[in-house]
Amino acid sequence: MTVAKGDKAPSATFMTMTGNGPEAVNGDEFFAGRTVALFSVPGAFTPTCSAKHLPGFIEKAEALKAKGVDVIACTAVNDAFVMGAWSKAAGADGAVTMLADGNGDFVKTLDLTMDGSKFGMGLRGQRFSMIVRDGVIVELNVEAPGDFKLSSADHMLGQL
Repeated sequence: MTVAKGDKAPSATFMTMTGNGPEAVNGDEFFAGRTVALFSVPGAFTPTCSAKHLPGFIEKAEALKAKGVDVIACTAVNDAFVMGAWSKAAGADGAVTMLADGNGDFVKTLDLTMDGSKFGMGLRGQRFSMIVRDGVIVELNVEAPGDFKLSSADHMLGQL
């Protein structure tokens, strides 16, 4: 069953790129005691993700924080090296924390996977966003295949 509003964010281990290389991020600790605006993209450097999704959260970072968001995070079924390179290329450093879900464990637990095999991408995460307060999902926005509306930074701003 797909995750729903009111559910606890599932336990997961993400990876993030640091100056010392990839480092593990405990999801329970990451979500604890703060409000997180998390969005998921099917893949780093892909067209909609690079042209609209990530740039929207970079542009709206201050507005989201002014409405109570402590941290903005992006996740994708990519490795930490790719997510780190995408962050640098997009100018996301300092605005959006990149959380690599390299094996897709987080999106599998949420039951929000998609099959990108016909594009040579394999199993990926669906496009979605959520607001997580102290580990509890208080808003969940899952896009229909091919859509980009509900998971945008603008839509999330309206939910805060």
